Amino acid sequence: MVLKLHGFPVSPSTARVEACLHEKTLDFEFVPVNILGLENKQPSFLAKNPFGQIPAFEDGDVTLFGKHENLKEAALVKVWMEVESQQYHPAICPIVYEFFGKPVVGCKPDQTVIDASLEKLKKVLDMYETRLSSNKYLAGDFYSLADLHHFAYTFYFMKTPWSSLINDRPHVKAWWEDISARPASVKVAEGMNFGEVEIK
Repeated sequence: MVLKLHGFPVSPSTARVEACLHEKTLDFEFVPVNILGLENKQPSFLAKNPFGQIPAFEDGDVTLFGKHENLKEAALVKVWMEVESQQYHPAICPIVYEFFGKPVVGCKPDQTVIDASLEKLKKVLDMYETRLSSNKYLAGDFYSLADLHHFAYTFYFMKTPWSSLINDRPHVKAWWEDISARPASVKVAEGMNFGEVEIK
């Protein structure tokens, strides 16, 4: 059975999983889900993901990442994935949503929300700058899910007027240029265009 990825190309969640599959050079079929038409809430989709969220897999067990030389590496990957979800994502997500998502649905961005999130993001990036001054990647000198999880939202953030927050920090900038130039990232980025769609 061919692995199928059901998702929405613009969605950062879909892009994250798609990048994983490309990194592992796995053959898969991408199945677009019309979330604006609530296709993800239909019984056929709910059978694949009962929460009605994208993306969804249609296959058996698949191991995407997780092989490390030792427990220390595995632990560091987990730590920095947690940093992404608890520190980086809460700071960068509102900026991307306000700047791109709201105008798509006819709403005006809330600059107060953007400004507050930018202040939070600056503090997180200062920590990243320190970390990346002694490590090529977040968990060490090897690329991992800890880095990949940052790709989608950072990709969109770099299209905003505040990309200098990344570019003004030399080690963070070098890290971003490295992870965004990976073949898997470049491939996924081809479908990450807003057009007239809403980010989820």
